[in-house]
Amino acid sequence: MTFDFSFWVFGVRWLHVLSGVMWIGLLWYFNFVQMPSMPKIPDEQKPAIGKVIAPAALFWFRWAALSTIVFGIILAFMNGYFWQALVLGLSDRVPQHSLIGFGMWLGAIMAFNVWFVIWPNQQKALGMVEVDAAEKPKAARTAMLFSRTNTLLSIPMLFAMVGAQNMPF
Repeated sequence: MTFDFSFWVFGVRWLHVLSGVMWIGLLWYFNFVQMPSMPKIPDEQKPAIGKVIAPAALFWFRWAALSTIVFGIILAFMNGYFWQALVLGLSDRVPQHSLIGFGMWLGAIMAFNVWFVIWPNQQKALGMVEVDAAEKPKAARTAMLFSRTNTLLSIPMLFAMVGAQNMPF
């Protein structure tokens, strides 16, 4: 068996999809399971979530976001459409490049939110970084709002990514 270029493209695509499933799965877990369930959890049990579950989930969440972006960029280069997608297909008027580019930009915005807004604010809210007690609720709210924004952005992002590969143009 020879491992030609198409094998490596398949491998990178698989890693991109695997990372993306982990990223969006955790995003949806936070927004559809953990956050709505928190008011129902007795106060004495909440430290287990804030000290054990949330930090572990946030570790995988942020690294899944980064690996999804990295593998996506590598895949776009391997398939020869990175620059066309980056300019949303305006350079060659190929619909797939417009759609995948739209998805790439949404993914980049979402990854930025994860690393530079959600994560720093979650660290404050969970007490992983020392801040004034008054700043914790503000940080938690900021993290929640950006997480909800990412949840909303994930729907057109997923449509664009899957549509670019599967829509008959």
